[in-house]
Amino acid sequence: MSDTHFKRFGFSDEKEVLDLCLHPDNNLEFVRIIFPDILGRHMDFSIPVYELEKAFQVGKGFDGSSVEGFVRIEESDLVIKPDPRTFRVLPWEYRGFEDTTRWHEAIMFGDILTPEGKPYMGDSRYVLKKVLERARTEFGIDDIKVGPELEFFIFPGKTQAAPMDDGGYFFGGMHGEIRKEVQLLLNKMGIESEYDHHEVAHGQHEVDLKYMSALEMADVSMIFRYLVKKVARMHGIYATFMPKPLNGQNGNGMHVHQSLWSQGRNVFFDLNDGYHLSDMAKRYIAGLMTHAHEISAVFCQWVNSYKRLIEGYEAPVYVAWGQRNRSAYIRVPEYQPGKEHATRIELRSPDPACNLYLAFATMFIAGMKGLKEGYSLLDPVEENIYEMSSTRQKKLNITTLPANLDKALSLMEKSSLLEEMLGTHVFTTLLANKRWEVEEYKKNVSREYDKQVSEFEIQKYLPFL
Repeated sequence: MSDTHFKRFGFSDEKEVLDLCLHPDNNLEFVRIIFPDILGRHMDFSIPVYELEKAFQVGKGFDGSSVEGFVRIEESDLVIKPDPRTFRVLPWEYRGFEDTTRWHEAIMFGDILTPEGKPYMGDSRYVLKKVLERARTEFGIDDIKVGPELEFFIFPGKTQAAPMDDGGYFFGGMHGEIRKEVQLLLNKMGIESEYDHHEVAHGQHEVDLKYMSALEMADVSMIFRYLVKKVARMHGIYATFMPKPLNGQNGNGMHVHQSLWSQGRNVFFDLNDGYHLSDMAKRYIAGLMTHAHEISAVFCQWVNSYKRLIEGYEAPVYVAWGQRNRSAYIRVPEYQPGKEHATRIELRSPDPACNLYLAFATMFIAGMKGLKEGYSLLDPVEENIYEMSSTRQKKLNITTLPANLDKALSLMEKSSLLEEMLGTHVFTTLLANKRWEVEEYKKNVSREYDKQVSEFEIQKYLPFL
């Protein structure tokens, strides 16, 4: 890896980016343009730096028909216009077989447009941008901060779901150096982490990113998933964000900490409330809980996701909230005096293999529905719900999340909230894609695997998640 001395991140406009890219001493040769497909997978293509000015002006065309869930063959042309504020230089040097062939490369996200220059309705990033704009115009929320905890496993290879250590939560284990290397590379790109540790399951790890604004965090989380996989690969092993690769072990979750801000103030905080939550925060939580069932298919979008959402593995099966309750759907971390800015809620159901943009957009719109309609929040539950009788669960109005993707899709299909927020194109295409996935699964896997991970899932999901 080379020690570059030029600026790697924090650009504000096209001129700054072009000045860096076109300076011959920097040896910056390519810019990789990144975007998610409808499933949230990392898609990219690269352009030489001398094409960048033109890309800023008119965008760069590509064939949308080859991208999952984008456009039909007869209307395949799309354009992406890179956003200079997302420009980051990858913190290593590429080398060819001929020793003097060396170069640096940068990455950038952007807006996907139709050939007429209008926003493309199938762009997940645009969906999130629309929701954030709605938060500003309807509720005066000028910032939504999020901090996801992305868990992952490290295995010998992409077809081998076999833990390489027997460590547990905060102890033992191997490959801490992988976590450290990922953080050092992220830091060189201007992305801060808060801490890392071995997770509960054998071979499972977590790196927590420092909270930031939602759109930037969605982009950064895409970079994070890419870097985790790349660093592991460079060490001859394999990292996966597959929700549940191992039977008898916890699965990979993505707990999402979130708070709403207005004019530099955290509007979730109320000093006089017992939980230090404002009325706005309570209505927001109520929105997430009220719509939990119909939005589950966005947070947990794979058949395999629901093998994680079973009792006994710290996954939130029950729709409830509390402060110390890690079996609940939403947890409210305890307030620390003088840290009003840290007041937040933690949504615990999503997994890290979801479409990050659609997941963030969905949780925000459900929460804001609670704000708009003035939903009342149920009382908190601090008991272990796993050990609670069904009678007591009913008395406390505790419901359960969908048991599988098939049921989650049936609930999603009836959701006017999701159809309006996602837009007809994303809503119908995602449903169709996921229905096909369920049918394929049913053809290959028997009912005995309803709560167990099948070999079919390992072969299908592990190589790319």
